Amino acid sequence: MSGNLQKLYEGKAKILYITDNPEILLADFKDDATAFNAQKKGSIIDKGRINCSISSKLFQILANKGIKTHFIDNPTPNQMRVKAVTILPIEVIVRNIAAGSLCQQTGLELGKVLLKPLVEFYYKNDQLGDPLLTRDRLYVMQLATAEQVDTITHLALQINKLLQEFFQQCGITLVDLKLEFGLDSQQQILLADEISPDTCRLWDNAKTDPNQRVMDKDRFRKDLGNIEDAYQEVLHRVIQVTLPQKNN
Repeated sequence: MSGNLQKLYEGKAKILYITDNPEILLADFKDDATAFNAQKKGSIIDKGRINCSISSKLFQILANKGIKTHFIDNPTPNQMRVKAVTILPIEVIVRNIAAGSLCQQTGLELGKVLLKPLVEFYYKNDQLGDPLLTRDRLYVMQLATAEQVDTITHLALQINKLLQEFFQQCGITLVDLKLEFGLDSQQQILLADEISPDTCRLWDNAKTDPNQRVMDKDRFRKDLGNIEDAYQEVLHRVIQVTLPQKNN
């Protein structure tokens, strides 16, 4: 389907195409895998289809709970039609358990449960290494207004809570997740990008071994092996859960 469409943008995990409707884009999910700001590159078999399927289900679950997202539908298993948005150049990380850079930068022990979810902002800029930003730096750099920061913080915490509850139904612990938001043509803030094992740390509740429990891109980052099996298992568990009824 994307063969005759004009490419708008190609990122590390997806290609965006222009459609005949300026309000709608087509996102094609790739099998490419990157880590450490693309310093490590590879491929995960069938990752595009898996991540597109997981993201689509999670977007629908969040929409049923009142979260506005860019998701429309899936024309093919590895493609997603989305509302066109202007992405805020901010990666919003919500952490429930200490892992990754939080441990490296603070000395917190891997696996330490945080007293409350921690919301962090990172500048979406590979050349600068996606640096951690304070709110004041966000304002100085004019990346977002104070009102927008308040809104995405509130949404991020709400999304985190909903997904924690959902993943527990799947026998999975949501350690942390990366969210991206965009502005539509009416300047509404919508949840965008994807929610998948590429953008979340997910641990299998049935396993205690620090390496065996990993079900996300840390398997690729840390060369833990069985990457495809882990992604497939997340998909299998996610699609088994029935969608809740939409809130009125």
